[in-house]
Amino acid sequence: MKRIAILGPSTFSEEATRHFLGDDKFTYVSYKLISEVFNATASGETDLGVIPIENTLEGSVHLHVDWLVHEVDLPIRAEWVFPIDMNLIGFPHPEGQIDADNPYKHIRKVLSHHVVPAQCNRFMKRYLRDAEFEQVSSTAEGVRIVSQMKDPSVAAIGTAIASANYGVPMLQREIQDHKDNMTRFLLVGKEASELASSEQMKTTILVTLPEDYPGALHQVLSAFAWRRINLSKIESKPTKKKLGNYYFYMDIVGTLDSVLLPAAIQEIEAIGCQVRILGCYPSYSYHSE
Repeated sequence: MKRIAILGPSTFSEEATRHFLGDDKFTYVSYKLISEVFNATASGETDLGVIPIENTLEGSVHLHVDWLVHEVDLPIRAEWVFPIDMNLIGFPHPEGQIDADNPYKHIRKVLSHHVVPAQCNRFMKRYLRDAEFEQVSSTAEGVRIVSQMKDPSVAAIGTAIASANYGVPMLQREIQDHKDNMTRFLLVGKEASELASSEQMKTTILVTLPEDYPGALHQVLSAFAWRRINLSKIESKPTKKKLGNYYFYMDIVGTLDSVLLPAAIQEIEAIGCQVRILGCYPSYSYHSE
């Protein structure tokens, strides 16, 4: 069976991956850091890796995009979107010492992944405004630490599966700002994923503009526009080579097997743009079980 690197265990990455890929065809290998997920897949220690790349509330996870672009050469093999329910997890305050207006006032420290505060901003401002936020390597790692400390003044924000696996009570479910909080995950690796076909295909490219070509970005976008090719995402990011130099990260609804998309890429290359293809892959929608 193919080995898949995930951030875990008991993380949103594991929950999302098991939902979409199941437990029959793959072996999951957990790593504490996302850098370890990338490196394990790049070195061949695992066949594929799962990377959370974008969230409804926070947008792109820039650190993970940078790894994909600058640190490793791992083609994107698939993507899926999964709902993210953030939960406050910890040990309740001794009975009789609960503040009626704020039942979580006793919590002095909150442990979780660095992307969490942006997704739970309203709850944290209302109930945890006096608590220190401490970044840990994953949401599950925060729950694990809380399980060992058994200190009611220290809580974590994480998954329901982490609460169950580490035996730490759920203090409040679904504390994210919006019910439709979703995270997009990428499956990356040097080997093909061998997944079921999808009705929607996407292609991700990096476009670096020529320095001496005024209006290059307009011409790039025009090459897609007049062919009615849909860009589902476009972001500018520094190349890290020269101040003022940027590349454009583009997600395109379409496949390289079509006639139109390769022609658009040829057109923008003709004006001196550098194009790097990060992957052409199936895109899967979430279906609840």
